[in-house]
Amino acid sequence: ITRCTNNYGPRQYAEKLIPKTIILAKQNKKIPIYGKGRNVRDWIHVDDHCDGILTVFLKGKSGESYNISRNNEINNLVIVKKILELINKSEDLVEFVEDRPGHDFRYALNSNKVMKKLKWKPLIKLETGLKKTFLWYFNNSNYYSTLKRKDIIQRLGIKK
Repeated sequence: ITRCTNNYGPRQYAEKLIPKTIILAKQNKKIPIYGKGRNVRDWIHVDDHCDGILTVFLKGKSGESYNISRNNEINNLVIVKKILELINKSEDLVEFVEDRPGHDFRYALNSNKVMKKLKWKPLIKLETGLKKTFLWYFNNSNYYSTLKRKDIIQRLGIKK
């Protein structure tokens, strides 16, 4: 059994924080962030997650559970600012919106077990992963070309 924290990378559903930020920033559109952006997530690149699953499949003990994470907790505002800096866009694009009721403040897992017992570790640093992710979205605009900001806002349930 594996459990993982927040994934990011190519082909992620466009309403999720990282692709949404990349897509809207590229179009010079406002980026909605819940509350004050202090919600914390432990981000792991999808390639590291897949590698972790494979490691558990090959080396793990049947019936045991393994947490797969980067042990890299960062709040949403910091992630958005890193992306804006990476693509040379102004932080003025950030727009704080009302938080969802019952929205979790923190998602994180302890991966010490998989790291120690199975000798697995994530290899992709956040900055490298964000660059790779941005380049994928930049080179594959057909993936999200029909996406409109109003659709993102509507899907997220944000009231204006």
